[in-house]
Amino acid sequence: MAAIQRNTQAAQIEMTSYRAGKLLVRLLFGCVTRVHVIRPENANRTGGFLLAANHISHFDPFIISLVIRRKIDWLTMAEFFQSSVVGFLLRAVDAFPVDRDRANRTTIQTAIDRLKKGRVVGLFPEGGIRDGARSLLEGAQLRPGASTLAHIAGVPILPCVILGSDRLYSIKSLKLSALRRTPVWIAFGNPISHSPSLEKSEARERVESELASSFKNLYGELQQTFHLTRDDLPHSPRERMKRRIGPPGRPDSAARRLSRKVQIRRGETKGNGFHRFAASGIDAFLCASINFVHTRHRLNGSSRDEMERYVEECERLNAQQYYASPHDNNLVEALKNGGATIEWRSPIETQFAANNVARADVFPSERGRSAPTVLILHALMSASRVGYRRCAERFNELGWNACFIHLPYHYSRVPRGYWNGELAITCDLIRNAEGLRQSVTELRQLMSAFRERGSGEFGVLATSYGGWIGALLAMVERDLRFAALMAPIVNIEHAIWQSPAARSIRRELRSANIEPCLVARHFHLSSPIHNAPLCDAARVLFVAGEFDSIAPLEQIETIQQKWRGSELLRVRQGHFGYRMLRDTIARLKDRGDL
Repeated sequence: MAAIQRNTQAAQIEMTSYRAGKLLVRLLFGCVTRVHVIRPENANRTGGFLLAANHISHFDPFIISLVIRRKIDWLTMAEFFQSSVVGFLLRAVDAFPVDRDRANRTTIQTAIDRLKKGRVVGLFPEGGIRDGARSLLEGAQLRPGASTLAHIAGVPILPCVILGSDRLYSIKSLKLSALRRTPVWIAFGNPISHSPSLEKSEARERVESELASSFKNLYGELQQTFHLTRDDLPHSPRERMKRRIGPPGRPDSAARRLSRKVQIRRGETKGNGFHRFAASGIDAFLCASINFVHTRHRLNGSSRDEMERYVEECERLNAQQYYASPHDNNLVEALKNGGATIEWRSPIETQFAANNVARADVFPSERGRSAPTVLILHALMSASRVGYRRCAERFNELGWNACFIHLPYHYSRVPRGYWNGELAITCDLIRNAEGLRQSVTELRQLMSAFRERGSGEFGVLATSYGGWIGALLAMVERDLRFAALMAPIVNIEHAIWQSPAARSIRRELRSANIEPCLVARHFHLSSPIHNAPLCDAARVLFVAGEFDSIAPLEQIETIQQKWRGSELLRVRQGHFGYRMLRDTIARLKDRGDL
């Protein structure tokens, strides 16, 4: 009975998340697009089916989902699950990852199970954004997979063609959207049977042939029905964006890119309308989702007294005492044994048994024990380790050992009944502080064990929540070769009382009469901007998103100035994005840190 109740509650949360997300997407895209649809009734049919669409922009799944009443479980590139909250939210709306380069049995089975349960699974059989001769619309070959899924699950495939969404990459279209929304055209074809009477190979060939033909026919139908011009037809994102660049006669593209990088690092770029719009929209959506998760947690009548006692105890301690790390022989032995994963008992006990076992994944380089080690600290609610593993492999190629840390309440440390990272940051400020304390203390234990093994140099590559922890580590550790802190949370006063991601937390704190002055008494231990680094500040690289609303640029600029000698790298993105990691590693190379 309890299991049924939990499943029902989980389903309700998923549907609420999906509806909230769909409403926000409708508000966002409804302001800038006008969608014309042919045969929408085909997509609102009952029963399970596989929705197969062409892919011309990153906006396609959102726009297609808006015109269909039924919920779509999208097969989504695994790279998108690397981002902390993005991956969490994708899973919340039942999207699931797919690796474009190889077949994954888990992904295939998940898709088949959902189709057999009567759900709609959406995919892009092109495997990525395509235009011109590379597109199915122009006769390019289908990637295998869609027909096989449909045949095994025993469901039809519904072809879909979308045009016009790629124009949203153009800043011109974005500016005109206030007066005239960008048109988008969608056509749904007739369902293609999975041909149960045929052999698997024969059925696959027949379905693929019919699907390819349907794409071409729908493409032609849209052109004829809406009298589309050449400019309305698919163009690559790069080509659409180029229209923002001035006339010929400017420096060549390589020179422009180099100049752009220099400008970004110097902070000389002007805000780009499209990037700002996209970043603000993504940040707003994710902040709303984080606040929704926070509503699951409440304070009680004794919360203020407990906070008062905790702060009084902490006021007697300095950072070295608060983050003191006892020696752990078991950890040293585990590291010497050379396993891919090491576990040890956390020196900070919590009420959740799963969180009391620290864990780290080790990626050794060919140089062996003497090589320097980079500690990779993930973001809050990070949903996938795939991207971090690739990052670790990249450091291995550069001659570094890499160590991916499972931060408190994440991955292997998630207590049963909670989402990944949900308990790391809530209105329970004591648990938040103890989670930070756990993180820093365990990292110091790990560094001590690496030193005993023969590795004496360390780097820190940290994102968002991990960046916060990395900054705290820099307050108590000297021998850091570099500390690259990407979009770190550095000002706890802002994070609690002003951040759009903490509205639910603020509401609970105020209802419990926990005022800012009480919280501020812990800043000497938990707020990097109110402290100074123990390591050489010149080794610290702060990386800020120019459009970040969660870790605002001005906050990062303030701590960079206070940590005199540190460097600030500006990146044109919001709090969530992939450009930051790439630019950070490039800058570390330029500095000679790698």
